[in-house]
Amino acid sequence: MSANAWIWLGGLHSLAFAAFHMAFWKLFGWRRSLQTATVADRAILQILNLRLIYVLLGIAALCFFYTDELQDTALGRAVLVGMSLFWIGRTIEQFVFLRINRPMVHVLTALFVLGAVIFAMPLLV
Repeated sequence: MSANAWIWLGGLHSLAFAAFHMAFWKLFGWRRSLQTATVADRAILQILNLRLIYVLLGIAALCFFYTDELQDTALGRAVLVGMSLFWIGRTIEQFVFLRINRPMVHVLTALFVLGAVIFAMPLLV
């Protein structure tokens, strides 16, 4: 597969995770479940989630509209390395903070590893 195709897959991966994070309020019943958190914790969790959505949408846009620059420039390659490391870190954090033996947790872990691979592949092909 070409570097362009891998970068586009990275865009789709980022877009899918942005959509997933947009659904957190409903999926996790945050309106109800966050009522027991402190005001600061409730705000921080929601703000961080919104900023992550923003970053993921930005990365998706870079992948779709600056595909050539991501593979042909030092800055673009640095972004690809950064995103691969982001997903490696997210995978590690899964084992540190979410020690739950459920199928959906394992699926998410696989998707994090997939993200690391997708963003690394354009650097290797």
